[in-house]
Amino acid sequence: MPHTIVCSITAVLGSLLTFSFGMWPESLTLLIVAMGVDYATGVTAAVKEKGLNSEAGSWGLAKKGIMLLVILLAHRIDIMLELNNIAMGGAIYFYLANELISITENLGRIGIPLPDRLRQIIEVLKDKSK
Repeated sequence: MPHTIVCSITAVLGSLLTFSFGMWPESLTLLIVAMGVDYATGVTAAVKEKGLNSEAGSWGLAKKGIMLLVILLAHRIDIMLELNNIAMGGAIYFYLANELISITENLGRIGIPLPDRLRQIIEVLKDKSK
């Protein structure tokens, strides 16, 4: 693919993301990273348990996409009601807490212990999402 086409596609996607989410807070980056880790640990746990299922994996990816759409919706509500990113921030923390809980469950299924400090941080994020 020619360089100009790649650059053009990247520019369009970047513009769409900026329009969709406005600013790009670090919490959104953390959520997307957590989504990737959750998916990877979930697949690993399923392989270990000999229960890997492409339908379940596809459904998991679809749910993560819907989560991002809810965050996009929350951002647009923030703009309409002039809420200074309260709805978007709340949605991000809610889904982040869910992803982190799922990661800890997956790690347990795999047999990997979670460091105590990280477990404490997850508890704080869980409380923030309530």
